[in-house]
Amino acid sequence: MGASDAELSEGESREVARAVREALARQRLSRQGLADAARISLSTLEKALAGRRPFTLATLVRLEEALGVSLRGTAPRAAPDGPRPAPEHLGSYSREGVAWLEGRYLTLRPSFGDPAAIFAYRTEILWDAGRDRLVFREAERIDAPFSQTGDVSVPHLSGTIYLVTNWQGQVRLAMLGRPTIRGELYGLLTTLHAGRGAQLTPAACPLALVPEGASPVFGRLTPDMAAYAEGRRHLDRVCDESFAVFFPAPR
Repeated sequence: MGASDAELSEGESREVARAVREALARQRLSRQGLADAARISLSTLEKALAGRRPFTLATLVRLEEALGVSLRGTAPRAAPDGPRPAPEHLGSYSREGVAWLEGRYLTLRPSFGDPAAIFAYRTEILWDAGRDRLVFREAERIDAPFSQTGDVSVPHLSGTIYLVTNWQGQVRLAMLGRPTIRGELYGLLTTLHAGRGAQLTPAACPLALVPEGASPVFGRLTPDMAAYAEGRRHLDRVCDESFAVFFPAPR
């Protein structure tokens, strides 16, 4: 391993991640923009910021050049006594208390473009050690540019699980009940639906997160596909078993 490939220690990587997040906030720069400027992949940057892989010296130098600031030379912060809980506004949960929620889920909702189809993609829920909270990220979406990431709220009072995206004040929210004995999560999604032209319309629909099996099927599921019936069964459970309720307007 060359000198430029040397990996920083866990403590050093954690301190660099903190400095990078602060620099991004000050400069109002997106993570994708930083990754492009530093000539590294967004995946590499995301994993390092989340504490899932250490920074290398070469990556550190590229980030410093892209940001125009030094990310080194400050004394490392003392480690807190024991793991810290999630922020109060997310439920103040500990990692141990929500470890059962971590994993990959086959995510199912009605297709907004085809009323007879089901939209299937992946949602991964994992612990962000750098930010002391559960986060989620979507993948395997056929409309990949619209894949969502965000924070997970697990308040003790209701037991409801919230997947929250807040991008420049624009909020997308999934509300899910406690898991079934098989680990499925059922609830509803509130989002914006792209209408005619540039019009965006508030929309809500049933949502199911099913622990991912060996060979999940992603994409648009149509009635002629083998995976459709099982996907439809999961979505039907949302209302049939009162995991969510849709109230119609009075007539």
